[in-house]
Amino acid sequence: MSEIVELDARRLLCPMPVIRLQDCIEKQSSATRVRITCTDPGTLNDIPTWCRINGHQVLETTQQDHQYIFLVQKDGD
Repeated sequence: MSEIVELDARRLLCPMPVIRLQDCIEKQSSATRVRITCTDPGTLNDIPTWCRINGHQVLETTQQDHQYIFLVQKDGD
């Protein structure tokens, strides 16, 4: 099982959650998973779009209360 890095992007508005995710993913080895927690509903579109453009995968999207949680796997480089 690959490592999961936790990333808190709550209370951040667009484009900051995507920027934080990008900065985090750049530091990780390939196949690392990042679980990012956001409160901006715009991330429901922004994060999957960013992942598709950059070759990463959204493995899971969940919503709890007013939080959006994405499990993203870094591409294989």
